[in-house]
Amino acid sequence: METTTINQLAVGEKLRELRTILSGSGPLLVAYSGGVDSTFLLAEAAGVLGDRALGVIADSPSLPRSALASALVNAKSFGAQVEVISTAEMDDPRYVSNPVNRCYFCKLELFTKMHWMAADRGFSALAYGENADDALQIRPGSGAAREFRVLAPLRLAGLTKAEIRQLSRERHLPTAEMPAQPCLSSRIPYGTAVTTGALRMIEQAEEYVRSCGFGIFRVRYLTEPGRAPIAKLLIDPMEMSLLPPRKEQIRDAFRAIGFRDLTVDPDGYQAPGQVSRPA
Repeated sequence: METTTINQLAVGEKLRELRTILSGSGPLLVAYSGGVDSTFLLAEAAGVLGDRALGVIADSPSLPRSALASALVNAKSFGAQVEVISTAEMDDPRYVSNPVNRCYFCKLELFTKMHWMAADRGFSALAYGENADDALQIRPGSGAAREFRVLAPLRLAGLTKAEIRQLSRERHLPTAEMPAQPCLSSRIPYGTAVTTGALRMIEQAEEYVRSCGFGIFRVRYLTEPGRAPIAKLLIDPMEMSLLPPRKEQIRDAFRAIGFRDLTVDPDGYQAPGQVSRPA
């Protein structure tokens, strides 16, 4: 549960600053993943710039189909224009080898294609959803953003994750309480190759866990030489009590997907910036 105290006057000033930044940045292409930050940024950009703002979703095997569908529905609900482009990070051996800076190569591919799109269609700038908290962390993707001079309006306005969630609630955005949703490749340990087969298995496994009623969790993909992968399930501690009667059912489903076995992390899963789901 978030307990951060929000200074409403300060947030109001930051929101005005954000809108000033956006008003001077159009026409604008916004990298839109459907998460908390990029959804709020796109909603604000659409409100300020109208049809001079366009959201761009990067579609690849690392994006769950359910996440893509939700992002499109949500953008439509607040009147934003969105286009889906195919990205080819899976064709880059640097990305596939899964180094600790894997996210750099993903963002490099996205921003390269957005750059071409902007040049072809007359957009003045690119933007993405980095916030003021993100700027304090090591985030490889931000390096690609700097190379392409991609704007980070939320960070420039000083908006934190907690403030973005609060403003999203006030706007009634459907993502206000959404937990973090990194790409499917993040479920694979660094140094283990990212393959379309592995991503497909992870997506199927997580969809099954979600169908069992769980809301915050991850399925990690663990390998051993010469053997089928093991699925490591991490459940939010608040939901752990729901697992015992479903564990064997989930194990059987994972085996049908192609995992050799299921292991459960006893400590559960905690995501950065995690919030409790509404009652």
